[in-house]
Amino acid sequence: MHGIGNSIRTALLFGLLGGILVVFGGAFFGSRGLLIGLVIALGVNGFAYFNSDRIALASMRARPVSEVEQPAMYRIVRELATSAQQPMPRLYVSPTSQPNAFATGRNPHHAAVCATEGILGMLTERELRAVLGHELSHVYNRDILISSCAGAVGACITYLAQFALFFGGGRSDRDSNPLAGLLMLILAPVASVLIQLAISRSREYQADESGALLSNDPLALASALHKLQIGVAARPLVKTPQLATSSHMMIANPFSGGAAASLFATHPPMEKRIARLQTLANSDPRFLR
Repeated sequence: MHGIGNSIRTALLFGLLGGILVVFGGAFFGSRGLLIGLVIALGVNGFAYFNSDRIALASMRARPVSEVEQPAMYRIVRELATSAQQPMPRLYVSPTSQPNAFATGRNPHHAAVCATEGILGMLTERELRAVLGHELSHVYNRDILISSCAGAVGACITYLAQFALFFGGGRSDRDSNPLAGLLMLILAPVASVLIQLAISRSREYQADESGALLSNDPLALASALHKLQIGVAARPLVKTPQLATSSHMMIANPFSGGAAASLFATHPPMEKRIARLQTLANSDPRFLR
């Protein structure tokens, strides 16, 4: 699907990470402390990469389900995975009443798909098929790797800012510039967030398109997103640290918020996603009947 494009994007992110280390390392403190910050940042994100499924599933109190318990969900996912020539993922259900779903796992062989009780009770089978196609597309597009790389870049920016402040913002006491260090401490987290948000939003658009192709039904996904927009607004989740870590994986932003929250949202506006899917259905020859 988009594997080559995401491989290029991953390489660019690592290139950006290297550039940030060179520029800020040289500007503030040479190589002193730089290696420690890099190792910590990559270590944290490496742990998240290999344990993303456990973290996300635990945050939603999800439990594995059998085919006897969820025959429709199993049938849909099996059909979609077979169509994509990919292995069958593990299936989970969260007891949450909010309608939502997510997929996680570093590759198709270590993937899990989770649906909440709320979404299973709200959507038609056609809409559920489109949503599960969207979630499987995240796995097939290697989005967890992209997210981990973006997180590594963001974390390194923040670590560098902290080093710049606490080590005096210069290579020696004579070159110390506390104001520059303080400015970096303020701006670095903003840059970190913007990098990760740009990646998260583009991933959602990409998974919408890939999921529509996989399910061959963009209008069903558009209909499902409209229902999810209403359902999530009616039952927003409390923003705990555990949920905040995993919220970017969900098909709909599980939290409520105003204009300021929208600015730093991990998901594009639902209206834009729905409009893009409707345009895709009406203009792409692959869906015209």
